Amino acid sequence: QVQLVESGGGLVQPGGSLRLSCAASGSIGSRYVMGWYRQAPGKQRELVATTATGGSTNYADPVKGRFTISRDNAKKTVYLKMNSLKPEDTAVYYCRVVVGPPGMDYWGQGTQVTVSS
Repeated sequence: QVQLVESGGGLVQPGGSLRLSCAASGSIGSRYVMGWYRQAPGKQRELVATTATGGSTNYADPVKGRFTISRDNAKKTVYLKMNSLKPEDTAVYYCRVVVGPPGMDYWGQGTQVTVSS
């Protein structure tokens, strides 16, 4: 059974930075996509960024140039460095891992990020 444990959320002022971490436990093999999603109150969950096994990355337009996703395959961990944070970045951030094929899908429990003065 794969479990994902997120950490690093919190309260930060506008313009500040945070780094989220998500560590996977259990067997996820050697081919998997790791990513971050977020859900603000009253809104649907949305993609933030993903990183594939080969190192390719994908970012949502609102975070391009401010957020950086990275991964440590040996530690089965994905990171999200968030700079120049804005109030509209406030949300619960979720880690997701898609393993395979066959595409087994796992989610973390979420970590709250609040950007406010």
